[in-house]
Amino acid sequence: MNKYRSHNCSQLSDKDKEKSVQLSGWLHRKRDHGNLLFVDLRDHFGITQCVIENKNKNFSVLEKLKPESVISVLGKVVKREKGTENLDLKTGMIEVNIETIKILSESKDLPMPVFGEQDYPEDIRLKYRFLDLRRNEMHNNIILRSKIISFIRNEMSKLGFLEFQTPILTSSSPEGARDFLVPSRLNPGKFYALPQAPQQFKQLIMVSGFDKYFQIAPCFRDEDARADRSPGEFYQLDVEMSFVEQEDIFQVIEKLMINLFKSFSSKKLMFEKFPRIPYDEAMLKYGSDKPDLRNPLLIYDLTNIFTREDVTFDIFKKLVKAGSKVRCIVTKKTHDKPRSFFDNIDKWAKEEGASGLAYFTLEKNEKISAKGPVGKFFKEDALKEIMKITSSEVGDSFFFTCGKKSDVEKISSLAREKIAKDLKLIDESKFAFCWIVDYPMFELDNLSKKIIFSHNPFSMPQGDISKLDFKNPLGFKAYQYDIVCNGVELSSGAIRNHMPELMYKLFKIAGYEKKDVDEKFSGMINALSYGAPPHGGIAPGIDRIVMLLANEKNIREVTLFPLNQNAQDLLMNAPSDIDEKSLKELNIKKIEVKKD
Repeated sequence: MNKYRSHNCSQLSDKDKEKSVQLSGWLHRKRDHGNLLFVDLRDHFGITQCVIENKNKNFSVLEKLKPESVISVLGKVVKREKGTENLDLKTGMIEVNIETIKILSESKDLPMPVFGEQDYPEDIRLKYRFLDLRRNEMHNNIILRSKIISFIRNEMSKLGFLEFQTPILTSSSPEGARDFLVPSRLNPGKFYALPQAPQQFKQLIMVSGFDKYFQIAPCFRDEDARADRSPGEFYQLDVEMSFVEQEDIFQVIEKLMINLFKSFSSKKLMFEKFPRIPYDEAMLKYGSDKPDLRNPLLIYDLTNIFTREDVTFDIFKKLVKAGSKVRCIVTKKTHDKPRSFFDNIDKWAKEEGASGLAYFTLEKNEKISAKGPVGKFFKEDALKEIMKITSSEVGDSFFFTCGKKSDVEKISSLAREKIAKDLKLIDESKFAFCWIVDYPMFELDNLSKKIIFSHNPFSMPQGDISKLDFKNPLGFKAYQYDIVCNGVELSSGAIRNHMPELMYKLFKIAGYEKKDVDEKFSGMINALSYGAPPHGGIAPGIDRIVMLLANEKNIREVTLFPLNQNAQDLLMNAPSDIDEKSLKELNIKKIEVKKD
């Protein structure tokens, strides 16, 4: 028998009655009943209740022992008395009568509790992450993560993909975020960059003649934290395929996601065939390129309504005349909602930085009219036209916003989410996947007024390459796509540009001369010059997938040792100071940064 245990803490049942057993684990919880002391013993697998009588010489030792100390107990399995069973535990029908105990490791006073699932400040949880990970919910999240990754690996292998590992120390690349830089000791004054993604390497794998590649890839980006994004590092399922079109990649990823989400969740999939939504349509209907399709509310463009003579809402009319856009959200049969419902939404919009949301409700006595603060500005014919455009009915309510296109998209998207939550329209029992397709290749930077890549710079533009109008690059659409689930972007992807001369032309539009491309992407551009297959790929975020399947709202709840909001590892005290000797070896001189 193993010197520490004959069974783990989830194995024993009433079939083991009268067996002598040895268990080891953490002292999870104690309950002192005077002559009896009940101990919940916990290990990785579960919990077993143990009991010791006060006449046992180990009683006082165990009584004084602090929670989370590690002990080994030897005892006999007995069936619990009727009425004391715990059906929530696998071992809930039995308990172990302790005969002897051995203290393997004593715990100090805990800075945070492990028993229970009470909220605790995040910085405390991250500083004592080893304790936080003992908590049942966190422990199960990390186990789930491991199982999901194993499942993905197995599925990708079944689909004919080979797993390769790409370099961690590489060159800087404009992926859209700041690089983490590593100084080179052997090459003074030069730096490696940790990969933001294996973008160039996975394309080089295709150029090298391999057909299908995947990797559970670590990625490093020096960016600010968000609920669905950790600063520092994250993991993605990196995928690349040769001789494929966009739809080929969709079929692989859809099959993987359907199998994965059906295997690890009881929630239903809204779509077995994921909708393909063009980017422009998504921005109009949902105000966002990561829409939550569980939300039935749609956004409508009603700009032209405010050019009518029978609409006298002058504030909006003047803005529209100056080039502003009007967006509207319709809520079905909300005419009986109290005034506070509408006023709260208007107040919320102002708190979000908008001027508010104008609103009214359609009603009909002798004729159709609008009830609400701005209802008087709309004649019946205008209201009928609004009803036609929005497929609305009497009893429905309308929320309007007006401003620059980017501003109204942002606030209408947020309002769509806010109103849906207030009306409890989101079905939390479902997963709604979709593809966002037909992204613009370029966009105009608002600050510099220069044309920049809107997505991945290595993407292939759509259409006949020989007929592309390089004088109008803002009209280019690219074979770029995102996969979205429940309003969370899981990944971006693209069919790649495998033509060096075309790449030079596209980069020139974004302000890169040929020498810049040759310098920044020397390996890539050189490889593409020696015969490159058409290829494409995608990279769904592992952390975000696990977050969804674990029903968590924050990505740090499914990550072993995440950084905090300030990109600090409070457990290992990183980033940390480096001694002068090490700095000298790296040819780095430390300078004092003056604080404001």
